[in-house]
Amino acid sequence: MNQDRRDRLRDAAIEVLAEAGGRGLTHRAVDAAADVPLGTSKNYFPTRDTLLRAVAERCLEQYRELAARLAGAGPGPGDRDGLSALLAGLLRDTAGAGRPRVVAYMELQAEATRRPWLAALLDPIAAADFAAFGHLLAAAGLSAGPERARALTLALHGAVLHLLTGAPATLVTAGLDDLDAFARGLLDSVSPSPSPSPSASPSPSPSPGPEEEGP
Repeated sequence: MNQDRRDRLRDAAIEVLAEAGGRGLTHRAVDAAADVPLGTSKNYFPTRDTLLRAVAERCLEQYRELAARLAGAGPGPGDRDGLSALLAGLLRDTAGAGRPRVVAYMELQAEATRRPWLAALLDPIAAADFAAFGHLLAAAGLSAGPERARALTLALHGAVLHLLTGAPATLVTAGLDDLDAFARGLLDSVSPSPSPSPSASPSPSPSPGPEEEGP
């Protein structure tokens, strides 16, 4: 099987799902979007379910590639500023180059409400997000733990919905018109910087007593 053509078909399927929704995802539409002979996608993905599975797997691959690129392919940003920049970059990608992938993934989630097998496929992908953001918090030297990872992940997922809709008043109200400031504020809320300990005040010198009178 030609892997390059397979990836081309999977990328085309993402575009079709993002633009036409679940009902528009057909083999014929994927073939047209990939500019390949009719029937090609059916040879690679014989059923609609295998086509949906291929889209889910490709969305995950692209998301991981983006996260690794923003993190410098290392263990993760090493400080608050680096993590803030990574989060802002992920959100910026949602409204830009990554929009088809994100919209397609949301269409998959809608399809999963009617297809238990797809829900089972997406479940570990979504669950891994919580662990990944918890790891990033810890790698950046910030307070981590399940509760903070949940708060960060759910806040980012909520932000993505508004970014995809792009309603100007909502973006301003949510603070999403400035993604760098939003990411910094989110981290400050989820994992506040420790308050500087007050410097020890010098002990006051005892007041001199009255001079003893001479005899």
